[in-house]
Amino acid sequence: MKSIGEMMPEFEKRKAAAPKGRKRLTERGEIMRFFLRHLNYARKQDGLAPMTMAHLGVILEQIPTADLYYLKSVCSQAKNFSKKFWWELDPSKHPPH
Repeated sequence: MKSIGEMMPEFEKRKAAAPKGRKRLTERGEIMRFFLRHLNYARKQDGLAPMTMAHLGVILEQIPTADLYYLKSVCSQAKNFSKKFWWELDPSKHPPH
């Protein structure tokens, strides 16, 4: 059986390919890179291995993008970015309302 691409050559020309590499920029990806840059700076000073984008993605998986902007502003105003970041992510630190 022939594929659709063989039967309709013009279909192959219109098919859009997903962008590869750094062309795949998203709003969430940019803010995650911001966190990764700051967290890895502190980790390097502490002698720890750098965190990967995949690991950070798992950590921030359940947090909506709008809340990441709040987290970014709070952490940026803190003296210690990394300490504030991890404190804000720990639900046991925040009493229920």
